[in-house]
Parts: sequence; C-alpha cells; structure tokens
Amino acid sequence: MTANAVVTPHRLSAEAARRVVEIGGNAVDGAVAAVAAQGVVAPETCGIGGDLFALVQLPGEDRPRALNASGRAGSNADPETLRDGGHEEVPPDHALTVTVPGCVDGLAALSASLGGLSLADALAPAIELAEEGFEASAEQARAFAARAGAYRGHPAVAEYYPGGEPVRPGDRVTRPALAGTLRAIATEGRDAFYGGPPAEDIVEAVGGLITMEDLDREHREWVDPIGVEIGGLTAWTTPPNSQGYLGPGALAVFQMLDPGDDPGSVRWWHLLIEAYRSLAWERDDLVSDPGHLALRAGLLLDRERLERAAATVSEDRAGAWPAAPGRTSGTAYICVADSDGMGVSVIQSNYRGTGSPFGAERSGFLLQDRGGGFSLVPGHPNELGPGKRPLHTLAPTLWTEGDQARWLLGTRGGAVQPQLVAQVGAAAIFAGRAPDVAQSAPRWALAGFGPGSASQIRVEPGLAAPLLDGLREKGHAVTELEAAQPGWGPLGLIGMDDDARRAAADPRVDTTSALVF
Repeated sequence: MTANAVVTPHRLSAEAARRVVEIGGNAVDGAVAAVAAQGVVAPETCGIGGDLFALVQLPGEDRPRALNASGRAGSNADPETLRDGGHEEVPPDHALTVTVPGCVDGLAALSASLGGLSLADALAPAIELAEEGFEASAEQARAFAARAGAYRGHPAVAEYYPGGEPVRPGDRVTRPALAGTLRAIATEGRDAFYGGPPAEDIVEAVGGLITMEDLDREHREWVDPIGVEIGGLTAWTTPPNSQGYLGPGALAVFQMLDPGDDPGSVRWWHLLIEAYRSLAWERDDLVSDPGHLALRAGLLLDRERLERAAATVSEDRAGAWPAAPGRTSGTAYICVADSDGMGVSVIQSNYRGTGSPFGAERSGFLLQDRGGGFSLVPGHPNELGPGKRPLHTLAPTLWTEGDQARWLLGTRGGAVQPQLVAQVGAAAIFAGRAPDVAQSAPRWALAGFGPGSASQIRVEPGLAAPLLDGLREKGHAVTELEAAQPGWGPLGLIGMDDDARRAAADPRVDTTSALVF
C-alpha cells in the first residue's frame, strides 16, 4: 500500500507537512508547509530571509522540475570597497554579506505551479506556530546564546532574548512580527514581501546596498536539472550556482572504480573519499552565477569528464589534484513524498547558522549571509558584483528510475553537504542498507579539498581500528572525533518504492523527524 512520507529537521515542521497533506495537499504543498514552519521554529537553520532550491518529480515526466530561488547581490554591491579595505573575503559582519532573499519567491512559485492547495493553506501551520508559540530546542538555545553579542536588543529576534537574556531550552517562544509577515504573504502573495514593509526593512538594514528595485525583480527561476546515470537510476540535482553536482558526480566516479559491496571495508572508504576529491578540487572555479560559468552546467556530470576523473584515482594511495590528465551551515533539508508518487527534495538556508547580523526589524526575521560565498578575486567567475548570484552550498538530490521518483536525499552542512550525500547515498542506494542504518553509520568530512590539498579527513567515532589503520596506510591523514557531529546533518532520506515509502531521521540532531502516514 502506498503512503506519504516526510523527513525534516524538526518534528513541528514535519507535523506541518503532515497536516497539509492530510487535508488534501500534495507533496509540494507539504514541502511548502514544512519549509515555512521550519523557518518559524528553527531560525538557526533557515527562514524567509534566506534562499531555496527544489527538485520536484511528477510521475510520468522524464526528469524533475528544478527551481533556483536564490537571490542576488544588490545593485550597489561593489567589491572594491572591500578590497580597498584590505579584505580577501567578504567579512561576515559587513552588509555586503546580505543578498536578496529568494525563499518567499520560491515558495510562491512552487505553490502556484505544482501545489494542489492555496499558498494560504500551506502557510497556515507556520502562522499558527508563530502566533501560538513553541518550545525552544537545545540547539536553538545554543545558537542564540552564541550570537547574543550580535542579536541581543535586535527587534527582529527580540523574542529570543526575554529580559535581555538568551532563550533557554524548553522556553516558550512566540513570533508575532513574523506571524504578521507570513499572514500578509498568505493573503497578498510574494508582493507583500518584496514590495511591502519587509522589503523596506531589508533596504534599511543594509544601508541601501540592496534597493527596492532589486527586491521587486523575480528571484525564482525554473531551470534544467543536471543528472547522471548510476546503477540503473538517474541522480538529479540543481545546476550552478549550486554545488549539487558534486554528490552525484562523486558517486558516479565511485561506481566506475568498482568499490565492492562492503561499506565497512578500507577499499570502500578509500575509493569514496578519492572519488569525491577527484572532482571537488576545482569546485570554487566551476560554481558561480549561471551567467558567469567557466564550464557549461551540462558538462559537470558529463560521463567522459567523470571517467577522466576516475582515471586519476589510485586504488593504493591518496592522491593530490590537479592530476593528469589535468584540469572546486544554517540549512534545513526537507523531503516529502506523497501517495501518488510525487517527490519533493527541497533545501532552504540562512547559510552560516542564523545568517547575518542583519534583520528585518519590523517584520520578524533575520537575513542570510550568502554573500559570504562570493570571491573577491578580480575577474573570478564568482567575483562579487551587482545582480550576481553567489556560489551556493545547497545541494538537493532526487533519484529517478524512468519516470518515477525512487530516492530523495539531501542535508545541511555547508561545503560538506555533497560529501554526506555521497556517503549516505552509497550506503543506502548502492549497498542497499536500510535508511536508518545508513543514517546512523559514522561519517567523514574532508578538512579541505582545493587544488593540491592532501587528504585530511575527520571521522565520527565507532569505526574499527583496522579500517582507520588501512586508510592511514593509503595516505589519508585521519583525525578521530569524540562524538557524532550535529553539523554533518541532519540528513533527510526517503526511499520511494511503487507500493511503499521508507524514511529515517538523522540521529545527530534531536529535533529531527521522519513520518510515514
């Protein structure tokens, strides 16, 4: 018997999706509800001041619909102001770190194009949570305590500092200003956000670097997804400015290397790490605003290109790239599958934790710091500039078999996201591990992967000593961590069979939820 399924980073956003689907909504309606609710109850992960990417598979279509709802730098963004000040990166406390939020445009586009209910219906659970309140989680309390120096006294998040002190786990939080903003969007649509008081708040917050005209332009774009065939399935993702190609690309290279079927073997770990490194070293030169790409998006997952990468991998030793034959956070991933076979893989983010120090004072939300993804190198494809989209770490994936969705997979984790997608995808999709087993297995992350970098990996506890010793013998510098890493997740995973749904929440974050109903 078919069923619906949802996996989110918070039980309340999962319940929002369930509620909307059970009143007749489809997977898109559920995803819109979950994204909006997640931004209410966990602004340390995402919110309407951030961006959104989505993949939607409709049964019978030969590929998913792909949505890029990421905003651009303002018209008055000038990298010279930072370079003249001696900066080599965009400072996290500078207003140029703020780019236009694309999330609301994305939610409105998803609802209007593919939803079965109204946008107001999908936003209703989020509005209710903002008005009636919810309990602060431990992760949320830690996040706002850590940023007290920036946010204490800030009207956009006043509810997180009752009496001037950071909120504590279990404290009841209501967000009336955000509720009003969401209610206006539900009633008037995207124009209430991009042409009303929220837009005015954004312009004021960044001192005019973003203008009302910048906000009024469309920030959602339906784009062609990019994909690669792997083991009888096609793994799809969103093209640049997303780094999403790295997860499917690494898995395609990994399969070419014939890793076997034992996720606990030295060979498996070594080849998966090397498959990722063989592509990731050039990420920073290849991911930029779609209008400034150094390599056409459709070539990123070209099979001949991936075969050339596979040829540079040694089965015996960790390599260094570039190699012959020659020439790479605060986020919420949500996946929803409905009983009719529609699958939605959607990711939404502030970028680094709670985002920038800037917020919409009257409107009740913080602004993302995605401008930190720009380069300040003159002439670089990803150089900061007016109207440009920055390199995005958001990397959703959706796997199909023919015209049917089979897997929905994604995670938070900043630059680490595709590494986690590759690891859990390899375990669940290649090795056939149950979703809960794939979710709970120890994970690794590369400390760096730019040109010429060595293989320096950090690993979660629980791995056998012979595996660690074997990796070191092959030239990997391995650092064992003392605890599982909440920032390496939570990962969302749904398997979609013809007559069943399989889902599992990530145990690394205690608020996560997986529902099959």
